[in-house]
Amino acid sequence: MAVVRDFEIKDLDRITSHSEVEATVSLVECDGEKFVQIDTYGSKDRAIPGKTSQSLRLSEAAFKKLSEIAGKHF
Repeated sequence: MAVVRDFEIKDLDRITSHSEVEATVSLVECDGEKFVQIDTYGSKDRAIPGKTSQSLRLSEAAFKKLSEIAGKHF
């Protein structure tokens, strides 16, 4: 699991297709701080189906920055 507090825009050297996976969003409060948590569950061909693959917790500042970046992109 990782806590993200900020984002930087980075141009990719190479862009490739990614496989689609299931994901959930949870609203979390830990030690008095609120987070938006995104969990992904990997492909259906995983050895343990339904097991969390990646987990990111976004702080309020990171969520706002990501929303701003995405708003400009879309």
